[in-house]
Amino acid sequence: MKSVSDHFEKDHDRLDGHFAEFQKLKRADFPAAKANFKQFMFGLKRHIVWEEEILFPLFERKTGMTDGGPTAVMRHEHGLILARLDALHAKVRAGDPESDAEADALLAVLKDHNVKEEQILYPGIDRLLASGELEDIEKAMSGVPEPTCGCGHEH
Repeated sequence: MKSVSDHFEKDHDRLDGHFAEFQKLKRADFPAAKANFKQFMFGLKRHIVWEEEILFPLFERKTGMTDGGPTAVMRHEHGLILARLDALHAKVRAGDPESDAEADALLAVLKDHNVKEEQILYPGIDRLLASGELEDIEKAMSGVPEPTCGCGHEH
């Protein structure tokens, strides 16, 4: 990992690619669309865990900003993102390609959220890191397993 910004921005791009493929394929090849959605959903959930359990606590320790700081805003937006993701997941689980409203609702929050992270939070964390802390972050991230949907269905 070269930097927090580099790694997390690349992960945003990877997730965006899976989501774009899902959107492109959902009416033409639903099984392929569903496979991309699965990669997007599980990857996004793990990305959020990385932030909330590793990056945000580090930022808060170093800045003293907790309640009302940028990480509080990010956590609130994560809740909105996950709720919208669950609504879209319900459509995918049901095999329903008519999910434009759910996808648009998710993207409405996700796009602005990612911009704030990429322009403010990640560069701020990179500036705060002491020698060896980037490696500590990477090690902690590698210990986070990819989540499952918890819905009891095969995807």
